[in-house]
Amino acid sequence: MALMTRVKICGITTPGDAQAAAEAGVDAIGLNFWPGSARYVNEAQARCVVRDLPPDVLRIGVFVDATAEEMEEMAALVGLDAVQLHGAPDRPVRLRWWQALSAGSPGWQALARQSLAEIILLDTPAGPERGGTGRTFDWTIAREAGRAIILAGGLGPDNVAAAVRQVRPWGVDACSRLEIEPGRKDHGKMKAFVKAVRETD
Repeated sequence: MALMTRVKICGITTPGDAQAAAEAGVDAIGLNFWPGSARYVNEAQARCVVRDLPPDVLRIGVFVDATAEEMEEMAALVGLDAVQLHGAPDRPVRLRWWQALSAGSPGWQALARQSLAEIILLDTPAGPERGGTGRTFDWTIAREAGRAIILAGGLGPDNVAAAVRQVRPWGVDACSRLEIEPGRKDHGKMKAFVKAVRETD
């Protein structure tokens, strides 16, 4: 029996979108704590977003170049189950953490193999935007990670089935292609995305 592909929807900013994601059947939502993101939420907003979220939906905090202490503090305040870091931690992180790497960037394969993170999230190189660009990358290089990955970058209801079939990732992550506008999710697209993944498993 094949393992189920986990589904994470990132950039959730409202309780309504969080509930809709849960009802669609996601395994995790992402809360973006990087102030440079159009989907940024502060501590109070994040607590409001997750307040009524079912306990079986993981709450993942997304950070860019944050210290381990900053991530641990926010995790305790908001009730995060894990953190996702774009960058490298300054010391070992005392909670579950995932590391985001840009596919095709110099030395990414070595970083993926050496990382102490539980999971590697492989995203499209995007310069200063740090994800959420809606652009895909060449999925054939994903196997070079040499470990379980979450596949991200330009995934939507129309292409996620092909991505899952080709890469067989531990999980998939979508954001911008499930939106009406940055930070506001299209509930129909979220349902279609999860459905496409489940029908492929």
